[in-house]
Amino acid sequence: MKNPTPINRRTFIKSSGAIATGLALTQPFAIASNTPKRQIRIGMIGCGGRGNWISDLLLKHGGYQIVAAADYFQDRLDEYSAKFSVPAGSLFSGLSGYKKLLELKQVDAVLIESPPFFHPEQAEAAVKAGKHVFLAKPIAVDVPGSLSVGESGELARNKGLCFLVDFQTRANKAYQEAVKLVQDGAIGEFSFNECWYHAGNPFANRPSTELLRKDPANPEYRLRAWGLDQTLSGDIITEQNIHTLDVTNWLMQQNPISAFGNCSGKTRDLGDCHDHFSVIYTYENEVDANFHSRQFQANGTKPDGIYNRMFGTKGALETKYSGDIILRGKPSFRGDSTGVFASGAEANLETFYQDILSGNASNLTVPESVNSTLLSVLGREAAYTGKVITWQGMLRQNKRLQLDLDLKA
Repeated sequence: MKNPTPINRRTFIKSSGAIATGLALTQPFAIASNTPKRQIRIGMIGCGGRGNWISDLLLKHGGYQIVAAADYFQDRLDEYSAKFSVPAGSLFSGLSGYKKLLELKQVDAVLIESPPFFHPEQAEAAVKAGKHVFLAKPIAVDVPGSLSVGESGELARNKGLCFLVDFQTRANKAYQEAVKLVQDGAIGEFSFNECWYHAGNPFANRPSTELLRKDPANPEYRLRAWGLDQTLSGDIITEQNIHTLDVTNWLMQQNPISAFGNCSGKTRDLGDCHDHFSVIYTYENEVDANFHSRQFQANGTKPDGIYNRMFGTKGALETKYSGDIILRGKPSFRGDSTGVFASGAEANLETFYQDILSGNASNLTVPESVNSTLLSVLGREAAYTGKVITWQGMLRQNKRLQLDLDLKA
């Protein structure tokens, strides 16, 4: 890598402020008119649950046409084709199927909804093939992958291609307004932050999970149940908990100095991911962010969900993913992010659409997503090792997760 530091603080602040301002003007799916929308032709990479869900939003938007799809599994492609009317000649299976999709001239842009391990490689190939990129979070599972996506975003900008990362909270107006007020001093000097993600096991009782249970060594079953695999998913702290960690970095406008923590998998009997993490991140000016998460049932213990609380010398900010956004400061503020999972994705799809039409290739979601993914990797490595890991030490080590799966090309 030419520059091992993903982004400096000044650039981070500038980028974060600019994207918040830009997205604040975007509403989920503008009011329909009688004028037909220009169609942007989409190639879908990853046709599992998330790929199907966001494809429904593409059709709802009205400005997208799905013309091709790639997935490792042929049965998923067949089901996807039947649902979204993709021609059989534009369906590509196997690990390298996405490469054939990228060769199609009729594909203007790709949506990448595959397991996170594959995101950096697929995003890089898409940009080099001249395609606009809409990328699911997390962007990667390790340091090299995160930095690679950063480079792909910059390459896309230089080529005039749009590259957007789908973090829903940053596209929500209530979050945007509250974060801006805090950054403008509404709660005074930061004291400490709490962020947590408490939920049940989202992979319990899924058909893919039951297949893996029958044959845990089967590589294709591992791929189907990728959320239970450390390398494919990045573990729960990267694959899901990144939502609340992203808000922490958004508020702090900088990356932490170091982290330490622990994790384990006391309730897991399948896969190698952990079921809970506890990490303390240390930022400048003696500000700590206390993060914890779980993925198992807690017998009704509340609160469940994705929360973030920032305490300052003059007030506090409380946020909930799909819930109340409350700023107790001067000025005070109350907002609502209910439904942000869908509305945030809709807003991002609209921004992506408008960016392509207008030729806006500023790609401001990329650097902040690189930093948030690296934040999750820092916490994961600190929890795995039980040692204090510094941000700069993590970058110097540049550890890559290795995938050992015997899969057909």
